[in-house]
Amino acid sequence: MSSVSAHVARTLAQHIDAVFGVMGNGNAYFLDALETQTPAVFTAVRHEQGAVVAADAHFRASGRIAAGTATYGAGFTNTLTALAESVQARIPLVLVVGDEPTSGPRPWDVDQIALASAVGARTYTVGRADAAATTIIAIEHALTYRVPVVLAIPYDVAASDAGDVPAAPTPREPSALAPSGAFTERMLDEIAAALRHAERPFLLAGRGAWLAGAGAALGALADATGALTASTALGRGVFPAAEYDLGVTGGFGAEGAMDLVREADIAVVFGASLNQFTMRFGELFAAGTRVFQIDVAPAATHAHVGGFVRGDARLAAEALVKRLQRTPLPVPTPTGSGDARAAQGARPWREGVDVASARAYDVGDGLAADGRLDPRSAARRIAEMLPEDRVVVSDGGHFIGWANMYWPVASPDRMMMVGTAFQAIGQGWPSMVGAARAREDSTIVLTSGDGGGLMAIADLESAVRSARGRGCAIIWNDAAYGAEVHLYGLKGLAEQPMLIPQVDFAAFAAAVGAEGRVIRTLDDLDRLQQWAAAPATERPFLLLDLRISPSVIAPYQQEIIRVNS
Repeated sequence: MSSVSAHVARTLAQHIDAVFGVMGNGNAYFLDALETQTPAVFTAVRHEQGAVVAADAHFRASGRIAAGTATYGAGFTNTLTALAESVQARIPLVLVVGDEPTSGPRPWDVDQIALASAVGARTYTVGRADAAATTIIAIEHALTYRVPVVLAIPYDVAASDAGDVPAAPTPREPSALAPSGAFTERMLDEIAAALRHAERPFLLAGRGAWLAGAGAALGALADATGALTASTALGRGVFPAAEYDLGVTGGFGAEGAMDLVREADIAVVFGASLNQFTMRFGELFAAGTRVFQIDVAPAATHAHVGGFVRGDARLAAEALVKRLQRTPLPVPTPTGSGDARAAQGARPWREGVDVASARAYDVGDGLAADGRLDPRSAARRIAEMLPEDRVVVSDGGHFIGWANMYWPVASPDRMMMVGTAFQAIGQGWPSMVGAARAREDSTIVLTSGDGGGLMAIADLESAVRSARGRGCAIIWNDAAYGAEVHLYGLKGLAEQPMLIPQVDFAAFAAAVGAEGRVIRTLDDLDRLQQWAAAPATERPFLLLDLRISPSVIAPYQQEIIRVNS
């Protein structure tokens, strides 16, 4: 007998090889079929939220769609925060869930379609005759619109005989959106002309540019124009020439680098939404900077944008390079302050600034005034020790500034922040699970706070089991919900609800078979250096419980405080 659940499992496994979840009544038959009839690999997590988080992180780390699974009712409602995060972050995944029987809801059932819709996810419900086709439609929807979808199996049809699994077509993936139309061509001409005559051109790229594979084209455009470059937090490393790259813009950016961005006369933005954090709450660009945006969004996404092209970042960058090649850059005329610029060549701006110094961050002190670790100096020391092959996954919280500022990564898919799109915490541990499955050749490094770390502590075991000797977790333990302390504590609100009793995360690690170390001084970090030098097959999962000072405020948080004061 081939059941409805088997139709779903076998069709799903033709296109998805990684599934994460918690088994329950509603998905038992699906998981049985997945395990016994498909090559897909199922990884158990300990909380249903982790099913979605792991599938989300798997896509961010690899670009390959994954699936999560949970039972109906309470199992499904446990996924909602993570589902909302994936919707906000535009992450394609499939969540396979049990659902109420076709005869109607039982006392423990809820309106799952309405709940999924409330956070922006569409539900597809399978039946006896269409399970395989509906599964393909769900996968195609996720890929086309870059969103999570829910695939529901009603309880009373899950084990029903559905006959042989029919052949199903391969899901269609969206093709690159080519810039087209007379207006678009004129706007590309205008952008090329602006870059051709710019004295201080600047290119900014986001995650959309990485997903479009625009790195090489953007590098060629930067070389053709002599532009300085930078990226959003989710696009770091997309430009190939690091010597001219200012790093990350916004609150994670170095102050000297952000000062240079404000000197730009022309800025062209590729595949970035220009949210309030990237834009430093409206202060990234100077008032006189002319800003163009190229994105697949229907229209410009920030008021500072003066010209917009809807299209794929790679195709648009290539079109701009061709235009600049047809009409070479003008050689500046030596007049007044322009003499030095002309003497250096046609595009001297990026050659005449000290990019390395501009993107340097504060070194911090070994210990803060309260005797606890200064997170800045700890972050710098950890960066020196972490393996080069690292993939960094970040939970949400005040601490996100430290890894984003001090831990460079090789490419955008090696630094992910699961939770920040929906302003959620507690998604760090299961992020390691998905990243470890996606990047089996890399070291997976978690950066988390004590608040988020405790909220998701059930999946510490899942992370240890999944990453093993490739896993390392850094817990920034300030015995508080730091973001709230720094924002609302400074406003005079009662701090007691913002505090957390000092927790020994190293003991948690030992309880699930990992090695935990409490880190109170920079010298204590030597264990990380020893761990990184050993072969992955010979080392344990390592958790470092950093007892950091709550008095050091991350620069991005200082911006938020300023805006809210």
